[in-house]
This record gives sequence, C-alpha cells and structure tokens, in this order.
Amino acid sequence: MAIPISQHTIGPFFPQTFFRKGDNDLTRLTAEAPPTRRGEPILLRGRVLREGGVPCVNAILEAWQADAGGRFRHPADPEARRADPDFCGWGRAWTDAEGRYEFRTILPGGFEEPAGPRAPHINLLIMASGLMRPLATTLFFPDFTAANAADPVLALVPPARRARLVAAATGEAEGRRIFQLDLRLRGSAEEETPFFVE
Repeated sequence: MAIPISQHTIGPFFPQTFFRKGDNDLTRLTAEAPPTRRGEPILLRGRVLREGGVPCVNAILEAWQADAGGRFRHPADPEARRADPDFCGWGRAWTDAEGRYEFRTILPGGFEEPAGPRAPHINLLIMASGLMRPLATTLFFPDFTAANAADPVLALVPPARRARLVAAATGEAEGRRIFQLDLRLRGSAEEETPFFVE
C-alpha cells in the first residue's frame, strides 16, 4: 500500500452508479421518505468549471445547510430539539459531462452564532481530480441583501469578489425557484470562486 505524500491529488473517483437515487435531495431523510413540508422548496443548479471554462467532469459536491428555521439536527446546535425532523440538510451530487450539478433542497433560514448573524446560506465542499484537498465555499441568496451585508463569513471576502458567492435566481421548474451558482476552480480574481480554508 502506497503512503500518501503531498503531491497526491484527491481520488480515486467513483462512477455515477456509486451514487444512489436521491443522494442530491436534502429535503428528505431517505430516498423513500416524504420530503419536508417546511420551507420553500428550491433547485440549486450550476456548473463546476476549470480554468478557461472547461467543464470539470465527475466532480463530487457535498452540500449542508440549516433548515427553514435556521436550525440543524445536530447536537452542536443549541436549537437542535426544534429542528425540522423531516429535513436531512445534507446531500451529495456529482457533475456530468458538461460539469453540471443539481441539488433539491429548501431555502435555508438564517441563524445567530458567536461571530454574528448568519445570512441564509448553503455550504459546499468540492472534490475533483487534480485538487490536492477538498475546496470549501458558501453560497448565499440574492433575496437577503441586508443579511448578506451583515454576514461575518461573506465579510471575509473582498467586496469586489462577493458577488461570486451569491446565486442567481434563474426561473422556475417543477414549481420550485431555481438558483444557479457556477463554481470556477481556477482563474483570474474576477472569475475564480472564493474558497475558504478550514
């Protein structure tokens, strides 16, 4: 067995058959369970792109978020007992040949934490061939201009680059609003998605 060294990239990657139906649906606890009835159902779509706009094929994305009330079903959340019992809040998607991904979820609620008030957001983790480690970023929504301006995480991003983390409302499908955020893994400061070091 080889010992990993710093030059190894993330991998190996799994075929799409590795993923189960419903893995990208955060609204239900299992693929067979009914979706939560709380909150506004939405679709989150986008593309993962390499430098030059080249699609990143077979990248893995993980999403996690608060429920519609801004709570997590996790012991670290002091409001966990009030969290939506039917909302998973975590999911996994992969990109297709065009670099596209999709999550079915609900519009999250904001919440308070020691650093300050958090705007409604979804955390994303991206793993792809050629990356030395997973990339973490946070997606915000255009509906919450004042909350976004006060968010302590978004405030860490230089003002000129903050718009790269705000999804665009692009219409409706299946009776849900669609939000789009393309993720650029590398490029100029005007193009590259801001990522956070954990």
